Amino acid sequence: MRCPVCHKDNDRVVDTRSSDDGGVIRRRRECCNCGKRFTTFERVEVTSIQVIKKDGHRAPFDREKLRRGLERACWKRPVSADQITTLIAQVEGDVNSTFYSEVASRFIGERVMSYLRELDQVAYVRFASVYLRFSDARDFAQELDDMMNNSKNKLPTPEKKSKK
Repeated sequence: MRCPVCHKDNDRVVDTRSSDDGGVIRRRRECCNCGKRFTTFERVEVTSIQVIKKDGHRAPFDREKLRRGLERACWKRPVSADQITTLIAQVEGDVNSTFYSEVASRFIGERVMSYLRELDQVAYVRFASVYLRFSDARDFAQELDDMMNNSKNKLPTPEKKSKK
């Protein structure tokens, strides 16, 4: 690190502390040339993942845009803000673990719908109606029919009691 006073590149670290819940390292340094102390901060450089939209243009991944869409879908539903935050973190984790610099918007939409389907089915249909661009009531009916058929397949089968 260059000293902000004498501009020499010869210093020593006097103190190191973690701040911002571990996201930032704060270091107190002392210039070995002039003796002045100064503070530096180290942060993880987050690479911005670009979302490839349906029309081909790219935009930065935006957690807040995703949050707004989920809040609209979950409006007046028994879904807490913490659950929405957790869902966003799950989607963002999936994106970061699968892609390095670019992700198709389709991947994000499908992930959101899969998590939302488990969380709240009404919110899922609301989100799907916008994401899948439902044009009329038949689209809603088809999606509800698919959801009902899939949920029937997930119902546990009754176990037979054995006689002892």
